[in-house]
Amino acid sequence: TTAAALEHFTVNFTITNLPYTSDLENPDSARFRATQRVMNTLLDRLLKESSIGPVFRGCETTDLRPGSDRDETRVDAVCTYSKEPSAAPLDRVGLYHQVSNKTRGITQLGPYSLDKDSLYVNG
Repeated sequence: TTAAALEHFTVNFTITNLPYTSDLENPDSARFRATQRVMNTLLDRLLKESSIGPVFRGCETTDLRPGSDRDETRVDAVCTYSKEPSAAPLDRVGLYHQVSNKTRGITQLGPYSLDKDSLYVNG
């Protein structure tokens, strides 16, 4: 038997009630690290409750970018799961729909409001 491989997928979305500031540009800033920790926790909680929950390993927020207006921050995260050789490929459409449902139609993630047209799962 072959061991499971760690596979990655991306999650991207825009928060409409987190103003983007220059300290979010710097991955070493306290504000970036605090925001990253919160995003990782919220995404982990969300995805552990999804269909990939049993094989889900975690998410790492990799980038915070300015949104289309100054009250918005775009979030890029890379998530990891353990894929058995015999398992089907990641169902990104199904996962997108589950995330959509768990965020009230892509409007809320914890205390954050989301741009409902901003969610991308692996693409």
